[in-house]
Amino acid sequence: MARRSRTALEHFPNLLTMFFTRAKERGDAPFLWHREGDTWQSRSWREAAEQVCALADALERLGIKKGDRVMLVSENRPEFCIADLAIMAAGAVTVPTYTTNTERDHAHILEDSRAKAIIVSTQKLATTVVRAALNSRHGRMVIGIEPMRIGQGGDIHYHDWESLIGAEGCDVEKRAAACDFAREDLACLIYTSGTGGAPRGVMQSHGSILANCEGCVDIIANDFGWDEEVFLSFLPLSHAYEHTGGQFFPIALGAQIYYSRGLDKLAADIVETRPTLMIVVPRLFEVLRTRLLKAMESQGKVSNYLLQKALDIGEREAGGKKRITDRPMDLLLDMILRPKISERFGGRIKALVSGGAPLNPEIGTFFHSLGLTLLQGYGQTEAAPVVSCNRPSTGLKMDTVGPPLKGVDIRIAEDGEILVSGELVMNGYWRNTEETERALQDGWLHTGDIGHLDEKGRLVITDRKKDIIVNDKGDNIAPQRIEGMLTLEPEIGQAMVAGDKRPYMVGLIVPDADWQKQWAKDHGAENDLAALRDNPEFLKPLSAAVDRVNKGLAAVEKVRRIVLADEAFTIENDQMTPSMKIRRHILRNVYHERLDGLYR
Repeated sequence: MARRSRTALEHFPNLLTMFFTRAKERGDAPFLWHREGDTWQSRSWREAAEQVCALADALERLGIKKGDRVMLVSENRPEFCIADLAIMAAGAVTVPTYTTNTERDHAHILEDSRAKAIIVSTQKLATTVVRAALNSRHGRMVIGIEPMRIGQGGDIHYHDWESLIGAEGCDVEKRAAACDFAREDLACLIYTSGTGGAPRGVMQSHGSILANCEGCVDIIANDFGWDEEVFLSFLPLSHAYEHTGGQFFPIALGAQIYYSRGLDKLAADIVETRPTLMIVVPRLFEVLRTRLLKAMESQGKVSNYLLQKALDIGEREAGGKKRITDRPMDLLLDMILRPKISERFGGRIKALVSGGAPLNPEIGTFFHSLGLTLLQGYGQTEAAPVVSCNRPSTGLKMDTVGPPLKGVDIRIAEDGEILVSGELVMNGYWRNTEETERALQDGWLHTGDIGHLDEKGRLVITDRKKDIIVNDKGDNIAPQRIEGMLTLEPEIGQAMVAGDKRPYMVGLIVPDADWQKQWAKDHGAENDLAALRDNPEFLKPLSAAVDRVNKGLAAVEKVRRIVLADEAFTIENDQMTPSMKIRRHILRNVYHERLDGLYR
C-alpha cells in the first residue's frame, strides 16, 4: 500500500493515536532494529505496539497517573521508543534525560520535574541517577531495562522491565482507544541543555510534535516521494531534534528505525543499514568531510582530479554561475565519482538533514557537489523543534535554512530577532512563569536568534542574539560564522572566538587530532596538546591557517591572536552540549586568563 493513502497526520489527535494507527497499518513489517552480535535484529510494529500496551498497563498498576512525570534515561535503542510511547499511553509525561548527565544534572531535573518514576537502561546509568534520587524527594520508583542491582534503601522501589512487558492479557485495541488525549495536552518535558545556565523544562504538547511531523512529511512527500523510508538514529533521543526527527517523524512515515552503535561504528552502520533519511548535526558533517577528503587523497591523482572538478562545479552552481561547458564533466562525475560516494552512505540516501547548530555553507556545497542532498534546518526545543528547512522545490541555497514548515509563521522584529508562531510552539517552561512570559509574547516565540527572510521567503540566520560579540567600537560580530570558517582548515579541529568589548578578535583553538598526530610524528615531538601548547614551531602552521581564514573576513572579524586549548571540547568535559554546540560560558570561565592575556 502506498504511504500517501494512509491516514493523514492532521487527523491524529495525539501521538499515541498516530503510533497505534501506523502499527495497525504496518502489522508484522519491521519497525525497530538493533545490533546484536554480528547481525541486526528487528522488532515488528505489532510487537512494539504490544510492548507499549503491556508497559502502559504496568505503569498504571504501579500507581502512575495521568499527568505524572516519568524520567527516561537511556541510550538510543528500541526500548527507548517503547518506554517513551508507553509513558504517554498511560497518560503520563515523558522526561527524556541525557545519558551524559552528572548526578547534579539528574538531581536538578528530578527536583524541577518532580518525576514520580525513573526508567533507566543500564547498571552504569542507574548508578548515577539512583544516587540523585536517593538525595531527592522524587523518583522513588526505578524500572531497569537491563537486569540490574538497585538497593532498596531510601525507599527506592525497583521493577524489572521484562517482568512488566511480559504480562499477559494486554488489549492493544482497547489501549489505543483509551488514548483520547487532545493535541494541546502535554506529551513531554525536554530539558534544554543550553549553552549557559541551568536547564529548563520545555513543555511540548502532542500537537506541537505532530505539527512538526506534518511539516516534515510535507517536504518528503512532495519533494522526494514517500516510499519505504529507513532512518539511522544516531543523535541522542533525549534531545528534541532526534526525539522528533529521529523517532516521531519516522513513526509518522511508517518508517523503519535502526539504532546506530555510536560514532566509532557510524560509517559501518550507514553502509549496512542503507538509510534513506538521516538526521545529523554540522559537527558530524565536518568529521565526514575530513574522512572523505583523506580517503580520496589516498586513491591517487585521478580521484583527486575528479574530486576537485566536482567541488569547482558545485561552487559555481552554489553561486549561480554554473556553465554550459560544465555539463560533460558533470555527466562523467555522475558515472564515476558520485556513485562511489553514494555507496559510502548506503546507496539509497534521499537526504541528510542538518540541524542543532549552524552549518557552514561550504560544508553544504561540498556534499551537494558529491551528489548528496543536504538539507539544513533551523529550530529550537521551544518549537518542537523544527521551524524551517531547505527543500529542493524552493532552491537549495546553502546560506539559508529554507522556508518555514507548513503551518509555521515567521516574523522579523525591529531588532532583527526571529519570531515564530504556530501549533509547534511550546506550552511554556515547566514551573517557570517568568521565563515563559519572556519567551512567549502575544502568541509569538521570541527565539533569541537574529536573521531575515530572503526574496524567496527562505530564512537566513545571522547569529544568536545573546552570542553576538560587540567590540569596543560598537561593531556587531557573529562568532559562529568565523568559527565555522576556522574549522574548515585541515589543521583546526575546533575553535571559539572572543572579543566582546575588546579592540580585536582572538581565538581559542583545538588542533585537528589527526593533523596534530602527524605533525608530532614528523617532528619527533610528543603528541600531547599541553606539551605542544608553547612550542612555537607547532603554532606556526596553526597561525598560518588562521591567516588564510582572515583573508576572507572583514577587518573587524579578523582573528589577530590565538591560544591553544588544553583538550578537545567534548560533552564529557561539559564544554559542548549534547547537540555538539560549544558552551561559550564554560570555555570563557576555563580559559579567561589566557584569552585576556592575548590583549596584553
